[in-house]
Amino acid sequence: MLFKSRVELLEITLLRSLNARMNLSEKDVRNYTRLRKGFEGEQKSDQWLEGLSEEWLVIHDLLLEYNNSKFQIDTLLLSQDKIYPLDIKNFEGDYSAEGENWYTSAKKDMKNPVHQQNRCVILFRSLLRDLNCHYPLEPYLIFINPEFHLYITTINPSLVFHSQLNRFLKKLNARSVKLNKRHYKLAEQLVALHIVESPYPHLPAYDYDQLEKGILCSKCFSLFSEIHGSKLTCGHCGCTEEVESAVLRSVTELSLLFPDQKITTKIVLDWCRIVKSEKTIRRILGKHYKLVGHGKSANYVLPND
Repeated sequence: MLFKSRVELLEITLLRSLNARMNLSEKDVRNYTRLRKGFEGEQKSDQWLEGLSEEWLVIHDLLLEYNNSKFQIDTLLLSQDKIYPLDIKNFEGDYSAEGENWYTSAKKDMKNPVHQQNRCVILFRSLLRDLNCHYPLEPYLIFINPEFHLYITTINPSLVFHSQLNRFLKKLNARSVKLNKRHYKLAEQLVALHIVESPYPHLPAYDYDQLEKGILCSKCFSLFSEIHGSKLTCGHCGCTEEVESAVLRSVTELSLLFPDQKITTKIVLDWCRIVKSEKTIRRILGKHYKLVGHGKSANYVLPND
C-alpha cells in the first residue's frame, strides 16, 4: 500500500523555469541537473516498486530531523517485523570502489554513498527509538540506472544493481507481511514528521525584469513561438497546447517564482507575452480565479484563497 507518494521538489520546478528564462551559472546548472536526475531515478524506482505486493506499506520521500541533524529517506518499506530504508541512486557511467573510497571514471574522489546511508540509518534508528519503535532496519542502496557499473573488489549485499532489481523484488514479495495498527501508526508519525523546506534560500538571485517573458512548452520547456487561434505551437519540439491551459500554467509559474506578486491582467499579459489579447487574458483569469478589489488595486486570487 502506497502511504505517501512522491512529488517533484519545488526547487526543481523553480530551477527549471529559471534555466529556461535566464542564464544560470555553471554551479546552478549542475545543481539543477543533479536534482533533476535524482528525481528521475526516484521515479523509475517508484515504478519498479509497483510490483511489490499490496501488503507492504510504502512511504516515499521523507525528510526527517533528529538532534538538529536532517536526513533524507528516498523510500521506506514497512513489513511485518522489519523496516527497509532504500537510498535510490541514478548514477550513470563507470565507478570504482577501493576500500572505503569511491571514484568516478576520471578517478576523481566522490562521497561514499555507503557512508551517507550509514549516517542516515544511525539517525533514523535513534528517531525510531524515541517513537518507541524497535523494528530492525535493513538498508539498501538501489542503483536504478542500467548504464551504471561499479568496479568493486568485495561483495556488499546492501548494494542492489539494475540487473538484480527483479530478484530483489521477488525476495521482498516472498516475505510474509501481516501489518497491524502499530505499523500504520508509525507510518502516520513519520509522515507527520516530514519536513517541507522552502526552496527559495537555495535559488540563485533573480528578479522579474531579468527573466525572459513568454509561455514555456510543457514538454521541452522552450518558449512557445507560434499562436494560431486558440492553440500554441512549440517551434522546438512541435508540441501544441490550448492557449487557456498554457496561460493557467504560466500564471502558476509566475506565482511560484514571485509569491508576493499580485495577479493582474496587465502582469499576466506581460508575463505570457505571446498572447497579445488583453480580453483573452481577462476571460481566462475571470473563469478560473476570483477578482478582488476595485480599480488599480483589483487582482485575481484562487477561489479558495
